[in-house]
Amino acid sequence: MSVVSVRHAAVGYDGREILHDVSMTVDAGEVVAILGANGSGKSTLIRTILGLVALGHGEIDLFGTPQRKFRDWARVGYVPQRLGAGSGVPATVGEVVASGRLARRGIFRPSGAADRAAVRDALTDVGLLMRINDPVTTLSGGQQQRTLIARALAGRPDLLVLDEPTAGVDAASQEAFAAALGRFAGDGGTILLVAHELGPLRPLIDRAVVVHEGRIAHEGAPPEPAGHHAEPDHDHVHPHAVQPAAGICVAPADRIVAS
Repeated sequence: MSVVSVRHAAVGYDGREILHDVSMTVDAGEVVAILGANGSGKSTLIRTILGLVALGHGEIDLFGTPQRKFRDWARVGYVPQRLGAGSGVPATVGEVVASGRLARRGIFRPSGAADRAAVRDALTDVGLLMRINDPVTTLSGGQQQRTLIARALAGRPDLLVLDEPTAGVDAASQEAFAAALGRFAGDGGTILLVAHELGPLRPLIDRAVVVHEGRIAHEGAPPEPAGHHAEPDHDHVHPHAVQPAAGICVAPADRIVAS
């Protein structure tokens, strides 16, 4: 079954088309990476899938339901591009992660044992259980990003959507992300993630969709990293070097210019 289905989607912003006639699917249990350079439209694509950016043309289904009619958002966990997990509001790590239970529990129902267990399990998955009572503002940037991933995992979603989850974070946090996502996928979860570089996530990826200038330039196995003269392990996608795949539809535009 397709968890995500995008058909001939187009998105524009201020009269400028960002994505052009994009079609793609994500099947249940798949780990799909959307790759591309900054400004290619890859983040716009996932924001459009989630309804955060208005769809100009085309159709999007989530779990077989038209996106405009989809209401079961507890099935979807979202980790946006790197933001401070505290957002200037005093909160503990546990409180931030517990907020991920609201879509499933409801705002007016008090938390129970299942909610507390889900929070502890999610923090264990990202290696931060020992920080559960610490103010989130005391964490490093990488640890704050791990907290946001734990918040999404605490909701026990079927689909996890992540926008540049490893961008600008330390190597230890990248490895923790990869381990947590590997466990989620191993339990049958579906993952759609945006990345500029795959790094330790590469072994998890079943399929890659490369977006270049708002169009899909490649769909299939992740492109091999082009490498970097100064960094032998550099894992950076250069979409301009990828040959377009025959028969692949292209991408839409958006009200928000995404990286």
